[in-house]
Amino acid sequence: MRVPAATRHRRRLWRSAATAMAATVMAGLFTYEVAQVQAAPGLREVMLVGNNWEGVADVIESSGSFAKIGRIDLIPDKDERLREIYLDPVELAFFLGIRQTVGEGHDQYIDDMYTTPNGTAIVVSRPSFADVVSIDSATGKVNWRFPVSGNRADHMAVSPDGARVAVSASTSNIVHLLDIASGAELGRFATGDKPHENVFTSDGKIWNMAIGDVNSGLDAPELDFTKGDRKITIADAATYKVVETIDMRDRLDAFGQKGLSDAVRPVAFTPDESTLYFQVSFFNGFLEYDVASDKIRRMKVLPKNPKTSDERSTYVNDSRHHGMSMDPSGNKLCIAGTMDDYATVVDRATLKEGPLVPAAKPYWATVSGDGKACVISESAADQVTAIDFATGNKITSIPVGDHPQRIRVGNLPTGWKSPAA
Repeated sequence: MRVPAATRHRRRLWRSAATAMAATVMAGLFTYEVAQVQAAPGLREVMLVGNNWEGVADVIESSGSFAKIGRIDLIPDKDERLREIYLDPVELAFFLGIRQTVGEGHDQYIDDMYTTPNGTAIVVSRPSFADVVSIDSATGKVNWRFPVSGNRADHMAVSPDGARVAVSASTSNIVHLLDIASGAELGRFATGDKPHENVFTSDGKIWNMAIGDVNSGLDAPELDFTKGDRKITIADAATYKVVETIDMRDRLDAFGQKGLSDAVRPVAFTPDESTLYFQVSFFNGFLEYDVASDKIRRMKVLPKNPKTSDERSTYVNDSRHHGMSMDPSGNKLCIAGTMDDYATVVDRATLKEGPLVPAAKPYWATVSGDGKACVISESAADQVTAIDFATGNKITSIPVGDHPQRIRVGNLPTGWKSPAA
């Protein structure tokens, strides 16, 4: 049986800290962790907000008031990295290319980040530096650095036992598996073009979603085939051997949606992982995929903002909507309507959306530590906003740094304070 990604991440932190988990049995079918949990002794549950263009993560409360706790610089070696890049013409070309394309004129310093199980480090993927680094949470210094293959690092995921981190190397079509303590490479597997999100599932697999070329100007529906080999690659999490690939093109065509892109963006599994919800490029909505039958079952079209252009070339990196999460009960989905400037909570049974909460280019959605709220990153407003899963209404907004993107729940030592600059 499968357990959702946000829950698996909390589980591996607690297990590795040798603490007992509070759990409840849902419908007698599977054990699901209760949303309200306590961090291991000596640890405090927090939420990390990665400010992509600034290179600094804000640390806030994981639930409740979402108050600020501190900040940590995740590019303390910036000067050293820039010297290396500017001395290598090839590296410099890619560095500047990232700035002008996916970076929207800015360097991309933070894509994804997780705390280690004992909270002593934050592991972060850094697109413009094409690496993964471990930053000591107390001192702010680099513990280890792993340069990815190719020229850009992207989304990550952490194994259920907390010992390994998977990272997408988006220009070489590779997922690296690293030892989270040492940064040593344990294995790798090949993917489709431009690997993006990674998810560890409880049956011992790693799912990778490849989104293809999101920076070309060939955005018309009839030119969709030019975007590359976009597919879901499923690898064995122990051997790193590819065991299955899923091309959503065939499934979309069979569902009667030949006009939709097959570039799978953010995803969310149901608690038992029998159903996958996913967003695709250019689309204001999402689809429901039944894993066992290998078929798309339903599609939800969400409202368009009348101020948003239908011209696809205006969408950031081909995303109209980018970001989704599911509440711990599996009854509600939270959707970030990126280019339509809102977020909304959707009832999973009826697919009816709740209030459209205004948001400035929301680019990610996650679940609060207590499971009661969806937290979105408003990348154009430099803030994160919490939305009540129960009512669909906004709870609060917290100012953060420049261009917040990925948000992750983790643990840091009790009494943690921002490292000295």
